[in-house]
Amino acid sequence: MATITEKPAESHAVERIGWLRAAVLGANDGIVSTASLVVGVAAAATGKHEVMVAGVAGLVAGAMSMAAGEYVSVSSQADTEAADLAKERRELAELPEFELQELTSIYRDRGLSDDLAHQVAVALTAHDALGAHARDELGLAEMHRARPIQAAFTSAMTFSVGAAMPLIAALLLPLPQIPLGVSLAALCFLMLLGAVGSAAGGAPVAKGVLRVAFWGVLAMIATYLIGRMFGTSVG
Repeated sequence: MATITEKPAESHAVERIGWLRAAVLGANDGIVSTASLVVGVAAAATGKHEVMVAGVAGLVAGAMSMAAGEYVSVSSQADTEAADLAKERRELAELPEFELQELTSIYRDRGLSDDLAHQVAVALTAHDALGAHARDELGLAEMHRARPIQAAFTSAMTFSVGAAMPLIAALLLPLPQIPLGVSLAALCFLMLLGAVGSAAGGAPVAKGVLRVAFWGVLAMIATYLIGRMFGTSVG
């Protein structure tokens, strides 16, 4: 008699969407903003010390800004989710029959017959009524729930790591070579980040690489031109 083998647990890229978004955004912003700042200052500076001070200040300010921005944004999302869940909890306590009909209607609209939709709604309500409404009525899956502290910490750390890369390149280069050297180093880092982020998210790698490289190059060209136009030329 043939035995039935268990199917191995599946892993989906969407399960990583929360931390992956914050990590890629933080690292990308760290590389682009710091490299652009360093390139712009180097195009106008008369000493390397000025470039490094501006770069380190940009790293610290950027990391704090990313953390604060993510925390405030995701906290607002979490507050909205909590309010919706509280409303659903109250309605389940006060209007259980109406909520059951509402859940039945949702499953009917998704293609189930009237009887089957009602059976599924009854079963899920008995198992976890609030969870069923959160998932199927509000669209709040557990993997997508807002986590403000996690988002803030991830963004700050990844921004710092990304910002440190062009700073290290600037530290190793003489002042006249910083604009070109940091730009090339940042471009390599961005392409690597795009490849890693796309692979982790299950997206086409080439598309991710080209996307981050294009915007990174555009930002560095813009700041370099500003530095050359309004600063003192490096000579």
